[in-house]
Amino acid sequence: MFKPKTIYYEKNILEYPLGKELIEKYKEIPKIEIENHNNIEEMRKKQNKEFPEMKKNLIIGVRKTHKFVENHKTSDFLVPYTSSGCTASCMYCYLVCNYNKCAYLRLFVNREQMLEKIIKTANKSEKELTFEIGSNSDLILENTITNNLKWTIENFKNTEKSMLTFPTKFDMVDDILPLDHKGKIVIRVSVNPEEIINKVEFGTSRLKGRIEAINKLKEAGYKIGILIAPIVMIDNWKKIYLELIQILNKELTEKVKKDVFFEIIFMTYSYVHTKINEEAFPNAINLYNRDIMTGRGKGKYMYKNDIRKDGEIFLREQMRKYFPNNVIEYIV
Repeated sequence: MFKPKTIYYEKNILEYPLGKELIEKYKEIPKIEIENHNNIEEMRKKQNKEFPEMKKNLIIGVRKTHKFVENHKTSDFLVPYTSSGCTASCMYCYLVCNYNKCAYLRLFVNREQMLEKIIKTANKSEKELTFEIGSNSDLILENTITNNLKWTIENFKNTEKSMLTFPTKFDMVDDILPLDHKGKIVIRVSVNPEEIINKVEFGTSRLKGRIEAINKLKEAGYKIGILIAPIVMIDNWKKIYLELIQILNKELTEKVKKDVFFEIIFMTYSYVHTKINEEAFPNAINLYNRDIMTGRGKGKYMYKNDIRKDGEIFLREQMRKYFPNNVIEYIV
C-alpha cells in the first residue's frame, strides 16, 4: 500500500467530498499547500537523481482540463480522468514528458464533474462509444488510494450505449470483482517478460500476479484485453517474448482464451528518459541502443523500420501458433 512521504495539495480540494476524505485519510502525513498541481516550483528545481524520491510524494488537486481526444485504437475518446502519473518507475514511461511535472502521482478530486461529462457525451451519441479513462495513469493502482475505480463502475453501469476501458500493470483487483458492472468495463492488462519487469518496470506487479488478475477479472465477467507492451528489444528479446507467450497460453484460463484480444506495442524512448535514468537508476540497463534505434521527432527514438518489421513478423507467427483464434487489434 502506497504511503506518501509528503502531500502537496490545492486548497480548493476541500470543497469536494473526496478531497476532505483524502486529507483525513492522510492526516498524519506532512502537507504543503500549493497554488497549482501543474506547477510546483519546489519539484521543478529538483535534480534527475531525485526522481525516485519525487515518486514518494502525492499531489492532490482539481482537474481543470476536460478535453476529450479522438482515438482510433481500442476506444473512441481518450478522456482526462481522476489521476495522472504513477507511483511506479517504468524506465520508458511515456508520461515522463518532463520529469519535474509528470513523474509523480496526481489525484483529482472532482470526479463527479468528470464522469458527468462522459455520461452526457455517451447519452447524446447515436452509436455506442468507448471511453479510455486510463491513458494518463493506472486506475487499479489509484483505486487502492481513492476507491475511484469502484465508485466509477458503480456510477457508470446504467449508462446506455457506452463502455469504459483502461490499462493496468497491477494485480490489486479484488475490490472490483464483486461489482455489478453490467459488462460495460474493458480492462486491458499489460504484460512483459519477468526479466523486463524486474529490470525496467520498477514498482509494478509481478507477471504471475498480473496473469492471476486477468483470470479473476474474466471470472467476474469483465471484458479483457492483454497488452504485450512495450516490446523492449534487448539482446535476447525473441527468446523471452516467446517464453512470455507460452506462459500466457499455459496459465490463462480457457474462459479468458476464448475471446481475449491483444495489443502489441514496441517501445519508444526519449532523450529525457536517457538523462533521468542515467542519474536516477545508474545501475539499470541502458534502453537506448543506437544500433537498432532511430530518431522519431525532437528528442525521441524508436526502433528502425526494418528491425521493427522483423519483430512484428516474429510476434505474429508466435501469436498465430499459440493464440490462433484471438484478435490482435494492432501492432505499433
